Formats: sequence, structure tokens, C-alpha cells
Amino acid sequence: MRAIPTSIMGLLIIEPKVFGDDRGYFYESFNRRKFSELIGHEVDFVQDNHSRSVKNVLRGLHYQILHPQGKLVRVTQGAVLDVVVDIRKSSSTFGQHLAVELSAENKQMLWIPEGFAHGFSVLSDTAEFLYKTTDYWFPEYERCLLWNDDALAIDWKLSAPPALSAKDASGKKLSEAELSS
Repeated sequence: MRAIPTSIMGLLIIEPKVFGDDRGYFYESFNRRKFSELIGHEVDFVQDNHSRSVKNVLRGLHYQILHPQGKLVRVTQGAVLDVVVDIRKSSSTFGQHLAVELSAENKQMLWIPEGFAHGFSVLSDTAEFLYKTTDYWFPEYERCLLWNDDALAIDWKLSAPPALSAKDASGKKLSEAELSS
């Protein structure tokens, strides 16, 4: 397992070592000790989530104002464009985003520490998305950035208008969003 730094401090692409032959493949998707070494500190994951979505579904950009969550995300079937926005007010990259394709084929994961809004769009016919979180989901503290905020200028790589939940369709622009200090 290795960590690939990104253009935004703290965000890491995690690439597992895959052992494969004509029978298939095997890889260790998570090892607490190795993961802690890669990111430089221990993390306590408290919840695992699994979603399945169809092509052109867009989920996000979600975050919690209290009980912020670090997330380790990956795709086990299909492909998504995973998007993360830096909402740390004191960060030199505040308001910038990173978009990376995660797929069952590339087996890459993304480590998203606390302080980021997160979402994804489905690029394949279907996709199964798994993620670990460092805190529980608290619906009363969840907030959503508007997926098509001009200030963010995110290219979601969609082939049709996105399928959105009511919550995601009514997200707030970054300039109007409630953020933690």
C-alpha cells in the first residue's frame, strides 16, 4: 500500500498492492497500522457505508458542521468521479477542489481528512461506493454545498443532467454556506 500526495494538503490517493494471477486477485483494502503510517497518525473509523447508484447520479457535496468526518472512500463495482472541496477556512487551498476517478478497475482509494465537502458522480452504468468514516452521521449537522456552484467550477464528467436528491439540488453556494471555524 502506498500514498500518492495530491495538490491539496492532506488529501491522499491510496493505492493498494494487488496480487493477481489467472484465478483473479487479492488485496488488503485496509490495515490500521499501515494506514496510520501512510497518513502520519492513527485514525479510528466508527462507521462503514455502502451505496449503489446508477449512471449520472450525483451525490454531494456533503459535510458536517459539528462532528466532521474523515473518510476513506473506494469503489468496488463500476466507476465514479470523486470530488472533494477544501472548506477549511484557514487553508491556503480553501475553496479549491480535487476530482479523481475511482473505480473497481484501478482499486484506488481516497483519504479525505476532516474539513472537506465530499461528493461523487457515477460514470459507469452502476457503481458501488464504500467508505469508512471517523465519526458518526448526524443529520442535524449535515450540510451540502451546491454541486454546480460557479465559484467551484467542477466538471462532473456527466453524460446527461444529474440525478439529484432534493437535499443535493438545494445545496448552498460556498459563499453562503455554513462552515465550521
